[in-house]
Amino acid sequence: MGRFLLAVAAGAGTGILSGFGIGGGTLLLIYMSTFSGLQQHLIQGINLLYFLPTAGTALPSHVKNGFVDKSAALFAIPAGLCGTAVAAFIATGLDVRLLHRCFGAFLIYVGVTELFRKAPPEEKKSSP
Repeated sequence: MGRFLLAVAAGAGTGILSGFGIGGGTLLLIYMSTFSGLQQHLIQGINLLYFLPTAGTALPSHVKNGFVDKSAALFAIPAGLCGTAVAAFIATGLDVRLLHRCFGAFLIYVGVTELFRKAPPEEKKSSP
């Protein structure tokens, strides 16, 4: 029962973070690989299924608030779908240890990039 409650708490917590635009799916990957003992291929599949409803519920708010460049989305969506299909096909043939290493390298790269990223210059506000 304790494992079930931990899984529910992890799903709810990452869902809330996803709503704020933080990579909840990535955090869910870390939880599943560290605490649940699931295989990497299964974890990746769960993460893809997790992404669909969280992205679908956030998208209307982003569109409403003008945070979606619709012309860019017309090209990004098909490219993302094709890229995901190709990557998923490739990943199913890879050794799980290699997937672990690739995912770990990806997390380190993202962490270091974010750590040393310079803040964008503030825009000047025009006075009325």
